[in-house]
Amino acid sequence: MTDHAHFMEMALNQAKAMKGQTDPNPLVGSVIVNGSRIVGIGSHLKAGEPHAEIHALRMAGEHAEGATMYVTLEPCSHHGRTGPCAEAIVKAGIAKVVIATLDPNPVVSGNGVAILEKAGIEVVTGICEQASIQMNEVFNKYIVAQRPFVTMKVGATLDGKVATHALSSKWITSEEARTDVHRLRHENMAILTGINTVLQDDPALTARIPNGKNPIRIVLDSTLKIPLDHQLVADHLAETWVFTTSRYNKKKRGLLEARGVRIILLEGDFLQGEDVLNYLGENGISSLLIEAGATINATFMEHQLVDKLIVYMAPKLVGGQNAPSFLGGTGVEKMQDATDLKDLQVETIGKDLKITGYPAYSRKN
Repeated sequence: MTDHAHFMEMALNQAKAMKGQTDPNPLVGSVIVNGSRIVGIGSHLKAGEPHAEIHALRMAGEHAEGATMYVTLEPCSHHGRTGPCAEAIVKAGIAKVVIATLDPNPVVSGNGVAILEKAGIEVVTGICEQASIQMNEVFNKYIVAQRPFVTMKVGATLDGKVATHALSSKWITSEEARTDVHRLRHENMAILTGINTVLQDDPALTARIPNGKNPIRIVLDSTLKIPLDHQLVADHLAETWVFTTSRYNKKKRGLLEARGVRIILLEGDFLQGEDVLNYLGENGISSLLIEAGATINATFMEHQLVDKLIVYMAPKLVGGQNAPSFLGGTGVEKMQDATDLKDLQVETIGKDLKITGYPAYSRKN
């Protein structure tokens, strides 16, 4: 491994440690090296707070003069809630900046590099580029599409069942897998489910891990059937947003809003996934985890709205023609129309398999 790659790996690790804390901002890490000595390390901690480069420069102090900075994302060039990092780098006297990848926003991409080069700073790009791009898959989609990156999570048996024919579903997967799911919840800004899942399971949809951040809880409920005594309404552990339609129960709306639930009325008699995602994007939600039943899962998949699929597969066989699987709907007619998963990763968690893949949609909507 080259020195550039070695120090960039350190910067990437700094950034990854903050996963779930920086939304809707990207994960960014920075390392400053003077000679062969690390003089500054930083990561972006939270939206609105100083960026990774600023933390690293503050640590380095006067040792930043003539040093090399490694940063996982192109330094910003614009004034937002914080000042431009590129200008701070110039002011500190950094001699070289090594960047993993440019800003994915086509409006600003390359501007940070231009500021650095104009000041006479040597710039190297593309070091550990793919690792940086994958790390910021959420930000990379949100900043361009203004829609959340959608991850669908499923817990299923080896034969694809999510419950028995009597709808018994606790517990399919191991405790270790369930802990990993709570980590996923912590890492996403919002979590979505359907009213049928709420009525059947009364879920809390919280991140029950040490220092876990609870996501905003999203429910698709066309007529406002959600009970007032269910956890999503009554526990106040996180915000709950309910999407509904023109068919909603007007009296129920007032009762829910009095308990702090946000009611979002969309046009039409049926909820459309694209409308939901557009609303979430417009309201600053950059990442969404779907934990729902077969109907909602199928709808989001059929409309090509899922960016990432994670299946926790337990080594169990349930069987039963009427036992539900995690994908409903009509399904495809020909095997050639099935949705393939690319960039597949398989790991063992407890006694279960965790399968992660990205749907490669081949059909046009």
